Amino acid sequence: MKVRDMMTTDPISVRGDTSLKEAARIMVRHKVSGLTVIDDVGRLIGIVTEDDFLRREATRDRPYRLSLLDALFGDGEESIPVAETVADVMTDKVITIAADAVIGEAARLMATRNVKRVPVIGDDGKLVGIISRADVVNAFTKPDDVVEDEIREDIVRRLLFLDPDTVEVNVTDGVVRLGGELENRTEVHLLEELVRRIVGVVRVDSELTYRFDDRKIEGSSPI
Repeated sequence: MKVRDMMTTDPISVRGDTSLKEAARIMVRHKVSGLTVIDDVGRLIGIVTEDDFLRREATRDRPYRLSLLDALFGDGEESIPVAETVADVMTDKVITIAADAVIGEAARLMATRNVKRVPVIGDDGKLVGIISRADVVNAFTKPDDVVEDEIREDIVRRLLFLDPDTVEVNVTDGVVRLGGELENRTEVHLLEELVRRIVGVVRVDSELTYRFDDRKIEGSSPI
């Protein structure tokens, strides 16, 4: 499954000059924890999240303390600039992903970079969607019959060019059981690996057999 299959295709976005108050209202109104920031032509320039607002509030009183120190001791230190727009607090180095990437890649990005959402970018650099942790989790709620159909039609028939009737497929709570006899060991191994990569598959129990071991043929000495 690709990112494009699970992403939100119309993410809620703001401009860099949007006020922080308006951005906060939008987040509350739409019940989201982050907003993508785009320029006038739709290119991604940043992202603003709840964490940015928290950091803003945590430093709200710092300029006043510095001003008081300046007044008392005259050290000339400048006050911290007050943030008013999204551009003042947003993260401009954003982790992104392509629409044709697999869901697993998006999951790894979120896990390794500790982010809750990843903007999806087109070839022209414009924002085309956003994928979140919730979207990845939802992918694993795929019904068993849908997983079974994907195995039979997309993998067995279209990728491996095999007759679906030659493979026994049973899916229960995401656990796939495979049976039947294939032509060679490579077909068995390939089918098992492709099934494991399907989003929504928890485990693969295989009882597949093969008629001959193609590894022995490749490694045999010429007569």
